[in-house]
Amino acid sequence: MSLNHIPVNFSDRRRRAIDRYTRRLVTCCGIAILLLMLLLFFWLIWVVLPLFAGPALHAQATQQLWDREPALAVGIQGEQGWRIGRDGAARMIPLDGQPAEPAWILRPAPQQVVSSADRRTLLLNVQGALTLLQPVEGAWRYPLGEAPLPLPGGAVKIMALAASGENRWRVAALNAAGVSVMTLAAQQAPHLIHLPQKQADRLLLSPQGDLLYTSEGNRLRVWQLNDERATLRETVELAQPPRTLHLLAGGQSLLIQDGRGITQWFSIAGAQGPRLHQIRTFHQSSPTAAIITETQRRVFATLEADGTLKLFASKQPGPILQRQLAPGIELATFSPRGDALLLERAGNWQLLRISNPWPDVSWRSFWQKIWYENYPAPGWVWQSTNAADSYQAKFSFMPMVTGTLKAAALSLLFATPLALAAAMYTAWFMSPGLRRWVKPAIEMMGALPSVVIGLIAGLWLAPHISQALPGVLLLPLTLAATLLICGALSHHLPPRWRQPGREVMLLIPLLLIVTLATLLIPVWLMRDAAEWLPHYEQRNLLVAGLAMGFALVPLIFTLSEDALFSVPASLGQGSLALGATPWQTLTRVVLPGASAGIFASLMIGFGRAVGETMIVLMATGNTPQSDGGLFSGLRALSANIAIEMPEAAAGSAHYRILFLSALLLLVFTLIINTLAELIRQRLRQRYSQHEGQA
Repeated sequence: MSLNHIPVNFSDRRRRAIDRYTRRLVTCCGIAILLLMLLLFFWLIWVVLPLFAGPALHAQATQQLWDREPALAVGIQGEQGWRIGRDGAARMIPLDGQPAEPAWILRPAPQQVVSSADRRTLLLNVQGALTLLQPVEGAWRYPLGEAPLPLPGGAVKIMALAASGENRWRVAALNAAGVSVMTLAAQQAPHLIHLPQKQADRLLLSPQGDLLYTSEGNRLRVWQLNDERATLRETVELAQPPRTLHLLAGGQSLLIQDGRGITQWFSIAGAQGPRLHQIRTFHQSSPTAAIITETQRRVFATLEADGTLKLFASKQPGPILQRQLAPGIELATFSPRGDALLLERAGNWQLLRISNPWPDVSWRSFWQKIWYENYPAPGWVWQSTNAADSYQAKFSFMPMVTGTLKAAALSLLFATPLALAAAMYTAWFMSPGLRRWVKPAIEMMGALPSVVIGLIAGLWLAPHISQALPGVLLLPLTLAATLLICGALSHHLPPRWRQPGREVMLLIPLLLIVTLATLLIPVWLMRDAAEWLPHYEQRNLLVAGLAMGFALVPLIFTLSEDALFSVPASLGQGSLALGATPWQTLTRVVLPGASAGIFASLMIGFGRAVGETMIVLMATGNTPQSDGGLFSGLRALSANIAIEMPEAAAGSAHYRILFLSALLLLVFTLIINTLAELIRQRLRQRYSQHEGQA
């Protein structure tokens, strides 16, 4: 037996069987991964789709009423409805068709009834005097006693009511003496304020009772109220006399109905304080229809005499639901949660169940500018929660999308030159012995957890950048100038220092000295950046870009260096043999051959930057804004999901919108990776043909 012969014992049948089973296992695992990704994709769609489902209306069977007199007011409390007739009969009526309780007879019968914004307290006009009445748990109670409260000046003509606190109410009324405001509280004497206005067509109090709207012809007055006095805040000249005035939930948006339809107004702060501005006119709104508002959401309905029902939301330009009902509707009211609408016709009730969980959510509201209450202009705003119960959530994706793209682009701009330069030097110029140490060392940087990088960037890097901002901005220029000068002077080095790998021993210390000098000298000469640069935020886009760029360098370096090193050595050797310099060979032969792999590394780095969470969360101040610059904070889509998902109620609009942002992030990453793969395949095909021709 020859000494060079190495016996190999194997079975071709066994080898083929193992290969076959391995191929099937790998195929099944690949298919399982694809199915898992598809399952995740469709599950996200399943969670998100209800957001875009339109409102639905389901009519219930009518139920006969015992009282035949027309109603002054109706309402819903739990599973019961209440009704006050013109004959003074106040009755609780079950909505499931069960027999009603005996009526509570109000004597004398009221001539007018108005309710507070929460519909929990009623103000009765009983022969010109005022009485408070509350429907509570299937019964009726007088919170201030049954005795009517007369106003000086005679019988009340029109009135308004607001619940300004616990067991505290504010009443506005017009009689022969003019407009008066009375503050009522349990076990306290009423406090009366007379306004200088003698006539009014309509009165409307804000839910807290701090504002009073009065209209007289084309003139709308806004009064600021407290316990001591009433101050005229502003007077607005309207184009037409208003027919009705209504306030949406929260008391910030005023609905004015006139001959043109329904317009929305709210106050905007200015040099003279808050002033009312007309914001929008609701399309297809009727100038004569009755308006019914919800108590907890900024939603209202209009009912026309022919039975046409239209449902509107404050952020939508037109009706979100339109149905034709039977005519003859006399009164209507929403349930407290807005999931039902009670209609009264002559002698009967009908309950309409409404499925409208997210009236303000639309595709337009995610991407277009919306004019929110009390904001000076339309804008892209993300502010999902607030301490106030009547808060209007703002869900715009633009601040997070722009923040994600800005952070990813800046980090790639920072990481690409460093990573590609390091990859080119390591793969082409560095000696093999040194490369065996440098390449694993840079790759080990990629093992640093992103939360550690974000912590260092937020707690250490951000304050230092604030102090040395001029140096940070000058650093790329000084490093580039140093490299150019070193390249020009390199031919003056002794021959033994010009060997591959030797010059790095001189270049690295020199670059470190230049970096330290560029960063430290401005610290000694200048103050903190926040003192001389307006609108500077310590945790900003620049800090996030530097930190994320540091995290991307190992990934881009590894993939680019492998792509450069995988170019056939014969191509480089042939170029050198034809007289090209190493730099010419690198730029004109090696780089084109590795361009597909380099492009793939950049796209993978960009995808990593788009999906980065902790670095952006900890290094940017987590501020959702779309118009900030290099020294402003931002918020990324991934960081927004991480910070708000724990506080989002399952099944709520906030919860589903966060899943929608995750779906957008997944789709965006898929599109970027698909385009990158198509471009990479084209580059590979192009340069493989050139290599074949060579």
